[in-house]
Amino acid sequence: MTRPEPTYQLLLDSVEKQLRYGQLRVGDRLPGERSLAETYGISRASVREALRVLSAVGLIRSRSGSGPASGAVVVSEPSDALSWALRMHISTRQLPVADIVETRLLLEGTAAAQAAQTVARLTAQGTEAGNSQGPSQQEVAQKLEQARTYLDQMDQPQLADSDFHLCDTRFHSQISTLAGNMVLDTVIDSLHLATVSYVQEAVPFLADWQQAKQTLQDQHRAIYRAVAQGRPEQAQQAVQEHIRWFYALSHTK
Repeated sequence: MTRPEPTYQLLLDSVEKQLRYGQLRVGDRLPGERSLAETYGISRASVREALRVLSAVGLIRSRSGSGPASGAVVVSEPSDALSWALRMHISTRQLPVADIVETRLLLEGTAAAQAAQTVARLTAQGTEAGNSQGPSQQEVAQKLEQARTYLDQMDQPQLADSDFHLCDTRFHSQISTLAGNMVLDTVIDSLHLATVSYVQEAVPFLADWQQAKQTLQDQHRAIYRAVAQGRPEQAQQAVQEHIRWFYALSHTK
């Protein structure tokens, strides 16, 4: 027997359709609960359930209170939603960390190579103008500078481990955005956010975390140099060696 769809699905389907056809855009505000309930002929409890689903998948952000600034606003935060879902499923042990690492090897290696290709192409063009193939030379320079800033922060001996991991994630995110593929960047960012807790949990079991941090930084700078110099093969190899090294280290006890 087929289970009937929940009543809040009416609202979810409508929001999807409105987004797809441009009737609803990022930054728009959804009507209030009472108005939505009347429009779709569902209870306010069903409306609230639909809003919770939309919030969980990163499509709205709700603001409490009253007045023009309150209510649900349409946003687009796919990385947060995907990383949350991945974290939950990793916790169930149904998504093995080894498989996550293998996926990172495939995606981040590709992204690093594409990032280096972007740098090489813009260097060859010698222009500040943007183009349909990816970010402009100015945007690339800004992203590389930001990536280097994260590396410099990770070099600070007083930096807390939690901040080190955060800068690590942001460094990799900056590199992957240079590939110019928003879907690839979103998935990679989600994988990083989903696995940061696994990385933090592994640290106390390492024999020498300070030495490990130094090695990680050497690897990060090798990745940075390969990308900044426009060397795709070296960038891909550096990223993959970096991922494999830490996974092997964290599983040696």
